[in-house]
Amino acid sequence: MELRTQRDFWHPLAAGAALGLALLLTFLITGHGLGASGFFTALTAAASNALAPAWAAANAYLKPYLGAAGGPLAGWITWEVAGVALGALAGSLAAGRFRFTVEMTYDMRSAHVGVRLLRALAGGVLVGFGARLARGCTSGLGLSGGATLAVAGFLFLAGFFAAGFAISFVLGRIAR
Repeated sequence: MELRTQRDFWHPLAAGAALGLALLLTFLITGHGLGASGFFTALTAAASNALAPAWAAANAYLKPYLGAAGGPLAGWITWEVAGVALGALAGSLAAGRFRFTVEMTYDMRSAHVGVRLLRALAGGVLVGFGARLARGCTSGLGLSGGATLAVAGFLFLAGFFAAGFAISFVLGRIAR
Protein backbone atom coordinates (compact mmCIF):
# COMPACT_ATOMS: atom_id res chain seq x y z
CA MET A 1 0.00 0.00 0.00
CA GLU A 2 2.00 2.96 -1.24
CA LEU A 3 0.60 6.34 -0.34
CA ARG A 4 3.01 8.53 -2.32
CA THR A 5 5.74 8.28 -4.89
CA GLN A 6 8.72 6.48 -3.41
CA ARG A 7 11.72 8.69 -2.69
CA ASP A 8 15.40 7.79 -2.39
CA PHE A 9 17.03 6.97 0.92
CA TRP A 10 18.95 9.68 2.76
CA HIS A 11 22.60 10.17 1.99
CA PRO A 12 24.59 8.14 4.58
CA LEU A 13 26.41 11.23 5.91
CA ALA A 14 23.12 13.12 6.37
CA ALA A 15 21.57 10.11 8.12
CA GLY A 16 24.65 9.78 10.36
CA ALA A 17 24.53 13.47 11.25
CA ALA A 18 20.81 13.21 12.08
CA LEU A 19 21.49 10.15 14.26
CA GLY A 20 24.30 12.00 16.04
CA LEU A 21 22.01 14.97 16.71
CA ALA A 22 19.29 12.63 17.99
CA LEU A 23 21.83 11.01 20.33
CA LEU A 24 23.01 14.41 21.56
CA LEU A 25 19.42 15.55 22.19
CA THR A 26 18.67 12.30 24.02
CA PHE A 27 21.63 12.87 26.33
CA LEU A 28 20.63 16.51 26.92
CA ILE A 29 16.90 15.89 27.49
CA THR A 30 16.86 12.57 29.36
CA GLY A 31 20.38 12.25 30.71
CA HIS A 32 20.55 8.83 29.03
CA GLY A 33 21.83 7.65 25.68
CA LEU A 34 19.98 5.62 23.09
CA GLY A 35 19.09 1.97 23.64
CA ALA A 36 16.15 -0.39 23.43
CA SER A 37 16.90 -3.76 25.01
CA GLY A 38 16.09 -2.50 28.51
CA PHE A 39 12.52 -1.80 27.41
CA PHE A 40 11.97 -5.42 26.39
CA THR A 41 13.45 -6.62 29.68
CA ALA A 42 11.12 -4.33 31.64
CA LEU A 43 8.18 -5.52 29.53
CA THR A 44 9.16 -9.15 30.14
CA ALA A 45 9.37 -8.50 33.87
CA ALA A 46 5.94 -6.85 33.92
CA ALA A 47 4.37 -9.67 31.89
CA SER A 48 6.03 -12.30 34.10
CA ASN A 49 4.81 -10.51 37.20
CA ALA A 50 1.26 -10.44 35.82
CA LEU A 51 1.27 -14.12 34.80
CA ALA A 52 3.39 -15.70 37.56
CA PRO A 53 4.16 -13.20 40.36
CA ALA A 54 5.91 -15.72 42.63
CA TRP A 55 8.20 -16.89 39.82
CA ALA A 56 8.99 -13.33 38.74
CA ALA A 57 9.82 -12.31 42.33
CA ALA A 58 12.12 -15.33 42.70
CA ASN A 59 13.89 -14.66 39.38
CA ALA A 60 17.17 -12.92 40.20
CA TYR A 61 17.42 -11.34 36.75
CA LEU A 62 13.89 -9.91 36.56
CA LYS A 63 13.49 -8.95 40.24
CA PRO A 64 15.23 -5.54 39.96
CA TYR A 65 12.80 -4.55 37.19
CA LEU A 66 9.72 -5.31 39.30
CA GLY A 67 10.10 -2.46 41.78
CA ALA A 68 9.60 0.37 39.28
CA ALA A 69 6.65 2.51 40.25
CA GLY A 70 4.18 2.76 37.38
CA GLY A 71 5.49 -0.33 35.60
CA PRO A 72 7.21 -0.24 32.22
CA LEU A 73 5.28 2.86 31.10
CA ALA A 74 7.01 4.98 33.74
CA GLY A 75 10.49 4.37 32.29
CA TRP A 76 12.13 6.81 29.88
CA ILE A 77 13.18 3.94 27.64
CA THR A 78 9.54 2.99 26.98
CA TRP A 79 8.84 6.43 25.55
CA GLU A 80 12.06 6.29 23.54
CA VAL A 81 11.01 2.99 21.93
CA ALA A 82 7.50 4.36 21.26
CA GLY A 83 9.07 7.46 19.68
CA VAL A 84 11.33 5.33 17.49
CA ALA A 85 8.34 3.29 16.28
CA LEU A 86 6.27 6.40 15.57
CA GLY A 87 9.22 8.12 13.91
CA ALA A 88 9.85 5.09 11.70
CA LEU A 89 6.19 5.07 10.69
CA ALA A 90 6.20 8.80 9.96
CA GLY A 91 9.45 8.53 7.99
CA SER A 92 8.22 5.62 5.89
CA LEU A 93 4.95 7.41 5.16
CA ALA A 94 6.77 10.64 4.24
CA ALA A 95 9.14 8.78 1.91
CA GLY A 96 6.33 6.82 0.28
CA ARG A 97 7.88 3.53 1.41
CA PHE A 98 5.18 2.24 3.78
CA ARG A 99 3.79 -1.15 2.79
CA PHE A 100 3.02 -4.49 4.40
CA THR A 101 5.43 -7.03 2.97
CA VAL A 102 7.76 -9.82 3.98
CA GLU A 103 11.19 -9.26 2.47
CA MET A 104 12.93 -12.23 0.90
CA THR A 105 16.65 -12.60 0.27
CA TYR A 106 17.96 -14.09 -2.95
CA ASP A 107 18.40 -17.53 -1.37
CA MET A 108 14.95 -17.57 0.27
CA ARG A 109 12.71 -16.80 -2.71
CA SER A 110 11.32 -20.34 -2.59
CA ALA A 111 10.86 -20.34 1.21
CA HIS A 112 7.32 -20.07 2.52
CA VAL A 113 6.45 -16.77 4.21
CA GLY A 114 5.85 -18.62 7.48
CA VAL A 115 9.38 -20.05 7.36
CA ARG A 116 10.81 -16.58 6.74
CA LEU A 117 8.84 -15.12 9.66
CA LEU A 118 9.92 -17.98 11.95
CA ARG A 119 13.57 -17.41 11.00
CA ALA A 120 13.20 -13.69 11.62
CA LEU A 121 11.64 -14.36 15.03
CA ALA A 122 14.40 -16.81 15.95
CA GLY A 123 17.05 -14.30 14.86
CA GLY A 124 15.39 -11.53 16.85
CA VAL A 125 15.23 -13.68 19.98
CA LEU A 126 18.91 -14.59 19.64
CA VAL A 127 19.91 -10.95 19.09
CA GLY A 128 17.81 -9.87 22.09
CA PHE A 129 19.38 -12.56 24.26
CA GLY A 130 22.84 -11.51 23.12
CA ALA A 131 22.02 -7.87 23.84
CA ARG A 132 21.07 -8.72 27.40
CA LEU A 133 24.24 -10.81 27.83
CA ALA A 134 26.26 -7.83 26.60
CA ARG A 135 24.30 -5.56 28.99
CA GLY A 136 22.96 -3.49 26.11
CA CYS A 137 22.02 -3.43 22.45
CA THR A 138 23.99 -2.04 19.53
CA SER A 139 22.55 1.43 20.03
CA GLY A 140 23.09 1.36 23.79
CA LEU A 141 26.62 -0.03 23.70
CA GLY A 142 27.83 1.08 20.29
CA LEU A 143 26.31 4.53 19.83
CA SER A 144 25.92 5.73 23.39
CA GLY A 145 29.06 4.00 24.64
CA GLY A 146 31.12 5.32 21.75
CA ALA A 147 29.71 8.83 22.17
CA THR A 148 30.84 8.86 25.80
CA LEU A 149 34.24 7.43 24.76
CA ALA A 150 33.67 4.30 26.86
CA VAL A 151 36.21 1.58 26.12
CA ALA A 152 33.41 -1.04 26.34
CA GLY A 153 31.57 0.73 23.52
CA PHE A 154 34.55 0.57 21.20
CA LEU A 155 35.33 -3.05 22.14
CA PHE A 156 31.72 -3.96 21.47
CA LEU A 157 31.74 -2.28 18.06
CA ALA A 158 34.95 -4.06 17.06
CA GLY A 159 33.51 -7.41 18.16
CA PHE A 160 30.17 -6.67 16.51
CA PHE A 161 31.74 -5.96 13.12
CA ALA A 162 34.20 -8.87 13.38
CA ALA A 163 31.37 -11.27 14.21
CA GLY A 164 29.26 -9.85 11.38
CA PHE A 165 32.04 -10.39 8.84
CA ALA A 166 32.73 -13.92 10.12
CA ILE A 167 29.06 -14.93 10.07
CA SER A 168 28.48 -13.44 6.62
CA PHE A 169 31.52 -15.33 5.33
CA VAL A 170 30.23 -18.62 6.78
CA LEU A 171 26.64 -18.09 5.62
CA GLY A 172 27.86 -16.94 2.22
CA ARG A 173 29.67 -20.25 1.85
CA ILE A 174 26.55 -22.18 2.89
CA ALA A 175 24.22 -20.23 0.58
CA ARG A 176 26.27 -20.98 -2.56
